[in-house]
Amino acid sequence: MAFGTQDETDEVMNEINMTPLVDVMLVLLIVFIITVPVMQHAVNIDLPRANNQPVEAKPETVRLSVDASGAYYWNESAIADTDLLAMLKGAAARAPQPTLHIRGDKEVRYERVAQAMSAAQQAGLRKIGFVTEPTRPSANGLR
Repeated sequence: MAFGTQDETDEVMNEINMTPLVDVMLVLLIVFIITVPVMQHAVNIDLPRANNQPVEAKPETVRLSVDASGAYYWNESAIADTDLLAMLKGAAARAPQPTLHIRGDKEVRYERVAQAMSAAQQAGLRKIGFVTEPTRPSANGLR
């Protein structure tokens, strides 16, 4: 073995392998050949012009309050128990249907609020929400 000579197997290859590059380019070429005709086959149609103004009918909010004694208030007006179902049916018949916000006093029996919810369901009202006041955290972080 002589110093300064190298075997043929130890030679460094100075050429770039072009096969992977050619494969990638062929795949891209096929993708473009397939997708370009699909994008260009559109039917040209002259669509008519129309001026349309969207009608924004915002549904109103009906506030049904139940005070500590169990009396009902329709938008801050006192109503009798017998009139509640009729008023709820009238509200349910409106288009768009109003949102019913039930405000129950914390001292009222739950039964009175449940009766109002049942009457709203019988009347066909679909949007019912409960109004509460947020609690304020105390100084020590406990409620």
